[in-house]
Amino acid sequence: MASSRTPAAPPVAAPADATAYAEAGLGLRERKKRRTRQAIRQAAFRLIGQQGYEQTTVEQIAEAAEVSASTVFRYFATKEDIILTDEYDPVLERAILDRPADEPPLVALREAVVTSLRSLYDEVRPEFLLRMQLVREVPALRAQMHEGMDQNIEVLCGVLSERTGRPRDDFELRVVVGAVFGALTQVLFEWVDRESEWDLVETVDRALAVLARGLTL
Repeated sequence: MASSRTPAAPPVAAPADATAYAEAGLGLRERKKRRTRQAIRQAAFRLIGQQGYEQTTVEQIAEAAEVSASTVFRYFATKEDIILTDEYDPVLERAILDRPADEPPLVALREAVVTSLRSLYDEVRPEFLLRMQLVREVPALRAQMHEGMDQNIEVLCGVLSERTGRPRDDFELRVVVGAVFGALTQVLFEWVDRESEWDLVETVDRALAVLARGLTL
């Protein structure tokens, strides 16, 4: 089994611009909830970077985030959820819906993903990198990431259903969405395996270009 002791990583600070972007349109109560979730995640990443995944407990995370353990579990069902969830799905959803209505779905998706990632990347990169390092090292995280992908697929199916007029359970729509998530997952694994020497934004753009041209080689 791979070691769950991950190399020390820079602290994951609250990205002011990314926070404002993700909180756009939220009410006060939702902003407070989001900031509590973010504080818990930041504490978890900081502790895991210092002492390793297995050695970090929910109780330690709660203490570092200055909340109770019951508060942590109110926001995250498991320790794995703390690592694997973030606040940026609504950002991507809005970006896709804001694309011109006459754009082909894959073009709109590619532009929205690349534009959103580029605007947030410098600020969320440390969290992305540590998360993917942990997914590579910890089997429980890897398994839960694949399980959680179903929810992300449903979100994207809903967005593309709205753009195309196809039902959410349309077979071809779901095949396209599955291909997109497969491509993005492969990009993230390649990126972390190469110790982030690739430009993630450019690599995501390249991967989605392969899908847009029709999977030809």
